[in-house]
Amino acid sequence: MILASAPLWTLPFSALAALIYALPALVPRRLSDVHARRLLWLAWALHAISLLVLLMGPVRFGFAPALSVTAWLVVTAYMIETQFFPKLKARWAVGSLGALTVVLAWVFPGTLITTQASAWLPLHFALGLSAYGMFAAAVVHAWMMTRTEHDIRQAHEGSSGLPLLTLERLTFRFVAAGFALLTATLVAGALFGEALYGQSHTGWRWDHKRVFAVLSWLTFATLLVGRSQWGWRGRRAVRVLYIGAGLLLLSYAGSRFVLEVLIGRVG
Repeated sequence: MILASAPLWTLPFSALAALIYALPALVPRRLSDVHARRLLWLAWALHAISLLVLLMGPVRFGFAPALSVTAWLVVTAYMIETQFFPKLKARWAVGSLGALTVVLAWVFPGTLITTQASAWLPLHFALGLSAYGMFAAAVVHAWMMTRTEHDIRQAHEGSSGLPLLTLERLTFRFVAAGFALLTATLVAGALFGEALYGQSHTGWRWDHKRVFAVLSWLTFATLLVGRSQWGWRGRRAVRVLYIGAGLLLLSYAGSRFVLEVLIGRVG
């Protein structure tokens, strides 16, 4: 099977973005915080251009562009956070994530989106991808929280640069934001599926994408209720977050990966 890739003329944007993302991740000790932030901002801008280029002309989308947009949102959240928390250290994680997803999006640009879809469909996609981005940011913060907790147990200085309670608070803020966006996405899909996707999408269909999406929503709802009512925190909360994020990943990106790469179905 021959896999589709993005047009060759888009390669410089993707290659430069991936390379500059990788520099703070590969050589963190040789870059000052100021230089690393400048590189990440440059990579962030090139990443945005590469995404816009993919969406120009006949619009293509799929699992890799979805992951690329998610990573771009994570980098955006990180760069904004560093303005308020300059000691936050996650360059390796966000740089690696950005570089990997930029390359994936160029190799697997997705399939053509039908012209029969509604003009409101991009807004629906934006809600869903924003939810992906918020939960991905929550996962990155949860990973840093776990590392910091381990460092504290070993009587070492926290590697994240932030206190454990601050990381926990930030993690659940991202979870709450992602939950609100995911709820809006599911409601829009249930009520306006036909208007968004065309006559072939009447009613609510329990396909793999929706099953995993609803399961992830229930998992995140349980996490938020558990924290509010029973004070869930630490490893228990992180495990539930990882389960919900995994289910959500399988919902769109996982389903599209199977269709585009493993099965090779187009459309």
